[in-house]
Parts: sequence; C-alpha cells; structure tokens
Amino acid sequence: MISTSFYTEDRYLLRGQLFCTEKAIQGRVIVAGATGVPQAFYRRFAQFASEQGFETLTFDYRGIGQSKPETLEGFEMNLLDWGKQDLAAAVQFMSKDDAPLFIVGHSYGGHAFGLLPNHQKVTGAYIFGTGAGWHGYMPLFEQVKVLTMWNIILPFLTWWKGYCAWNLLGMGEDLPKNVFKQWRYWCRFRHYFFDDPTMDGIEKLFQSVQTPMVAANALDDLWAMPESRDAFIQHYSNAPLTRLDLSPKLLGGKIGHMGYFRKNAIPLWQASLDWFTAINKENKAI
Repeated sequence: MISTSFYTEDRYLLRGQLFCTEKAIQGRVIVAGATGVPQAFYRRFAQFASEQGFETLTFDYRGIGQSKPETLEGFEMNLLDWGKQDLAAAVQFMSKDDAPLFIVGHSYGGHAFGLLPNHQKVTGAYIFGTGAGWHGYMPLFEQVKVLTMWNIILPFLTWWKGYCAWNLLGMGEDLPKNVFKQWRYWCRFRHYFFDDPTMDGIEKLFQSVQTPMVAANALDDLWAMPESRDAFIQHYSNAPLTRLDLSPKLLGGKIGHMGYFRKNAIPLWQASLDWFTAINKENKAI
C-alpha cells in the first residue's frame, strides 16, 4: 500500500492509497465510495483485489477524510464535484494503456460514474447499494427514522456546527454544508436529481454512458432497495446493464447498506473481479 495524491482539474488536492499487485496485472480498479464514508473502510476490498492481480486505488473525495480542509465551516463545494471533478481525476490518474480500468462503486459511487466527463476510459463498472434516496422506497420504520434525520436532527446539527456533523451520529465522516443540503433536497424526489427542474439536462450525461455495468443491491439494504436502485439506474439507458438482487444469506444473513465492504463480503468482491476478468477475455477475443 502506497500513499498517493493527485489534483483535480480545478486544482483540488485529493489523497488516496494505491494497493499495488505483485502478480501479472489483470486490470486497475478505482473504488468510488459512498457519501461520508472514508477510504479506509474499503481497504479490505482493495487489498483483496490487489492480491488477485488488480492494482486498486482508494481515495477520499474533497471535504472528506484525508482530502478535507482544516475546517469544514465555510467550505464551499457542490455534491456533483465528487463525480465531475474528483472521480474524474482518479480515472485520469489510473488510466494506462497496459491494463483495462474498472470502477467499483458504493452508493454515491453509482451516481458519480454517470457524472464522469471521461467515462470512456472505464471498461466496466460494478456498483453496490446505489439507489435514488427517496424515503418512499424504504420500509415504514426506516422511513420514520430517515425523515426524522433529514428534517430534525441533521438540520439542527448543521445549523449548530456550520457543517453536517454526521460523525456525531456515528454514521460516517462529517459533510460540507452544501453536500448535506443538496443530498437532502434531491432525496425528496422519486428519481433523485433527475426530477429536480433546475437540473435539466443531467439525464444526457447518464445516457451517454455505454460502459457495461452491474448494479448489485441487497434485499435487506433499507436505504437502497432494488426498487430504489431501478428508479435511479434506469437513466443509464444506453449502458449494457445487469441488475442483481442479493440475498442476505450470501453473507450469513445480513448485508444492509454497508455490508458490501465488511470483512465477510469476500464472495461479493470475488464476483466483481470475476466479472472484470470475463470482460477482459471478451475484449481480447474481439
């Protein structure tokens, strides 16, 4: 594992970890993480992938983890920056001619892929737990919890701190104020930002993607049920797309929204790498 850093097009410095492989390289993988989840959470997957011949990059989006400023109070950014700028810079950094490039996304990572200006450099994307965010797709008890969080708890914490103090709830990294506001607003819509009248034209970005994709969602992922996934990923309308509904039994009875990358998730990781390998073989056969 090597610490690394790279700049975005708008000159923001991002920090990451590069997990090199000692085997003949099969491909390169970028982990596009979830909202407020630091890159360290994905280290087990990255290590596993590197041991299978896939050089793997984890990184923190701007405002998160090792890529955050000294204080989030007053820090300005757009939630779309994580895809249009940060993930795009990671793609540029990892793209080389000697091996294909793949993306493994988690939750927001499945949003970020469609925002890329350079998605043509990516050979395949395997995304876990991506959904539209609307509470109506969730079970009733989860709806109550989420609406309480959106409308009472997080607005108070954000007003008090000047940023979204997500960490106080034990749910991840603190979030820049604008990230919270945009995330909360778009989660009011059945199809996330595609239903926002001020975001007219964003669907064209997703329609331009022709990269093969797999969208895997656990049946017990209360934040991204398969119906929620389908409401979002339908906008990848020109990409060869495979939907997978994952039984919690695959991992001993529980996956949830975060279990895709916990230490017992090796069967899911292996499935993604096997899919990448299969794409490699198909491309070489052409």
